[in-house]
Amino acid sequence: MGTIDSAFSLISGALNADQSALSIVAGNVANANTPGYSRETPTWSENSPVTINGRTYGTGVTETGAQSVRDRVLLARLDQQQQLASASGARLSALNLLQSLFTPASGASGSTAGDIGSAITGFFNSFAQLEANPADHALRQQVLSSAQMLAGDISGAAASVANRQSAVDQEAAGVVTQVNALTASIAQLNQQIQSLSANGSAGPLEDQRQQDISKLSQLVGINQVATENNGLTITTASGQMLVSEGVSTNLTTGTVNGVTAFFLGGTGVTGELTGGGGQLGGYLTTRDHDIPQVMGALDQLAFGIATEVNAQNAAGLDLNGNAGAAIFGLPPVIPGLPVDQGAALGLNVAMTDPNQIAAAGAGKGTGDNSNAVTLARLASEADPPILTGLVLPDGTTLVARQTLLAGQTPSGSYSGLVSRLGSTVSQVQTENEAENASVSQLQTQNNALSQVNLNDEAAALTMLQRSYQAASQMFAILNTIMASALNLGSQTTVG
Repeated sequence: MGTIDSAFSLISGALNADQSALSIVAGNVANANTPGYSRETPTWSENSPVTINGRTYGTGVTETGAQSVRDRVLLARLDQQQQLASASGARLSALNLLQSLFTPASGASGSTAGDIGSAITGFFNSFAQLEANPADHALRQQVLSSAQMLAGDISGAAASVANRQSAVDQEAAGVVTQVNALTASIAQLNQQIQSLSANGSAGPLEDQRQQDISKLSQLVGINQVATENNGLTITTASGQMLVSEGVSTNLTTGTVNGVTAFFLGGTGVTGELTGGGGQLGGYLTTRDHDIPQVMGALDQLAFGIATEVNAQNAAGLDLNGNAGAAIFGLPPVIPGLPVDQGAALGLNVAMTDPNQIAAAGAGKGTGDNSNAVTLARLASEADPPILTGLVLPDGTTLVARQTLLAGQTPSGSYSGLVSRLGSTVSQVQTENEAENASVSQLQTQNNALSQVNLNDEAAALTMLQRSYQAASQMFAILNTIMASALNLGSQTTVG
């Protein structure tokens, strides 16, 4: 009887194990379309064997709980690649909007920065037209009108670029709330997972934590370090602490030099976040690197044109026989800052009287046109000799034009600006496409490992059902044997 009782116990354990495993497979099928769900497999544990009369007999297995199928190394690689793709994606989006400001007739606020090239040509052509009749009032007025068009286009472009920088700054600041919500959630999940890992499955909680980590890696560059009891420490890409097991550190912001600065625990981390990855890294790279380069090129263009034209006009005689006045106005030089900083945004036409245009050369009659010829030639001369020895507003004596437009013509300087911006956009787009392809490849690998495959689950379900049926049949056989034993071989007493 003891042997039959042991067999009943063994079969009962098999039925319970199969039923538990069937529940796990059913859970996989039910969650096949649940985002972030990792399929689970039964965990089998061999029962302690028994020894009778010197012989050892197995006592079956027990299903001890579900085990999620995931590869932490693969997931970490996926998160790393996602933060790179998110950074280049955010940067590309911002750069495309910046580039659109310099596409003809595309200015978002009515300013068509793409007309700067035409305005430069039109302005210097107005001096070429003035050569024919330097005393003509209408031609002189046309010079001022062309100057106003040029100054308006450059200052309008600078204002649009500044607005774009402000918008990117706001987008960067907006990421902070999302980052803090995710790090707080990860810290809470860490506590829950660590409390469960020693006694049971934390699969669903780990799935939720991994989803939060994936979202976080798309916002900011991170590193992960596994700790005891299945916990995680999360730092920024440069090592600043975001989550230490059950404790999270909030990312905070403040205004420094007119833009948003970022802090962790009171320590400034803006520079570290800029190159760290994620959307925040992409936004900060555009805000602090790409846009300042474009604005610097606009400032150089505005300062170079204004300084050259004003200097050349001052070298001639106007209709009143006086030295020519400044045609363009520039903002005052701020000590300690580059001499051309703010020139594009502050460029304006200072001259109101067209008679002050100095078309005549020094020492010649007011009907002379030699200085108008020289002014027109500024459009095509890369190093006009009139600038040698020119004293700039900050007191610097100019030796060569390279300090103004880097040895380029005004049109060449603007074309270089547009070309460099286009090259940057193309480069970032190529990087983003490659990084997204890598993300897709890693995601495919992870899905093959962790995602529910209904065909596989159907096969497992069939196998477990057959195992359950086999155990049930053995139970029926044992029941018949037990009945025969109780009836002492009679078939009529106990059925």
